[in-house]
Amino acid sequence: MVTEPDLKTRIGPLELKNPVLLASGTCGYGGELADLVDLNLLGGIVVKGLSLKPREGNPPPRVWETPCGLLNSIGLENVGVESFVRDKLPYLSRLNTVVIANILGESVDEYARVAEMLSASPGLDAIEVNISCPNVKAGGAAFGTDPEMAAKVSAAVKKATPLPVICKLSPNVTDIVSIARAVEDAGADALSLINTLIGMAIDIEHRRPALANVFGGLSGPAIRPVAVRMVYEAARAVRIPVMGIGGISTGSDAVEFMLAGARAIQIGTATLVRPDACLSVIQGIAEYMKRHGLKKTDELRLAV
Repeated sequence: MVTEPDLKTRIGPLELKNPVLLASGTCGYGGELADLVDLNLLGGIVVKGLSLKPREGNPPPRVWETPCGLLNSIGLENVGVESFVRDKLPYLSRLNTVVIANILGESVDEYARVAEMLSASPGLDAIEVNISCPNVKAGGAAFGTDPEMAAKVSAAVKKATPLPVICKLSPNVTDIVSIARAVEDAGADALSLINTLIGMAIDIEHRRPALANVFGGLSGPAIRPVAVRMVYEAARAVRIPVMGIGGISTGSDAVEFMLAGARAIQIGTATLVRPDACLSVIQGIAEYMKRHGLKKTDELRLAV
């Protein structure tokens, strides 16, 4: 008789029933997938990014399919933190899984305010900080491209909330390690990486950029090798746990990230193709562990 592996894992103070979460952006606020997936079977849900005020996002076209990937320029459309707390959080708080709010802002103070408002209502387990947003007070450069700016955001959010703080790192940098260490030193409890890579496509029939905003974020299987490399580098540079993101659609993909050093993974673009992809990934991880005689997820590490 083969013993079922224990899929539980820890992300800082959080205990997850398994290492598979839905990533921010493609699962809405969770309830959108409720008729297709039993959300209670997941390790967690990271909801769509939240800003201080509602955002309409960018004009269409906002998505464009690419070889093995997807370009999107949604523009961080969301209902705003007040509407989320009033209309979305009550449902999420009844789920038997970890619920994480992804937050964004255009200034350090805005990040802190969003975190503070979310923390005043029960039902959340952690906050994920999207530091890929532009710092409007510093000429529009993304917070996550500079270690000092990344640290300031992390420290401000950490001070504003008693919840665990997870920093989501941008891949659009030359040195992911310096950013990872900066947010760790600023008090972050965990890291998640990567966010999308900046890309562009051209509609050759109409001879214009495929996206109305010209540039977009590339996600999907095309970015997975980049994400695995950055997870590997970050996990060896910090002491806090890492979650891997980027082109995961199968159990084998998830295992690759965990062997690279991730304690958990998030699934995004794959849910647009198969809303229940997360369930097959959970099963795939378990089957791999049984095949290799592994009993706990922390045994998933490179053999060399």
